[in-house]
Amino acid sequence: MGLIAGILAKIAMPGPDPGGVILTIVIGIVGAVIGGFVLNNLFGGPDVTGFNLTSILVATFGSVILLAVYRLVTRRTT
Repeated sequence: MGLIAGILAKIAMPGPDPGGVILTIVIGIVGAVIGGFVLNNLFGGPDVTGFNLTSILVATFGSVILLAVYRLVTRRTT
């Protein structure tokens, strides 16, 4: 699921991001943790478990957040 979420996040936010299959999987896995945290703690959503569409969407949402933070941190001013 990490690979799927990482790929979907990179499609949703095209641009200069770290690449490679392994790093895309890591982005998806960390994004799943972030998305689950946001859903459960901030919005009081139901537990997201298993491999289903809801889990993929939550993981993709978290991965997009992770990529946005990455771009803010690594943004260079010229």
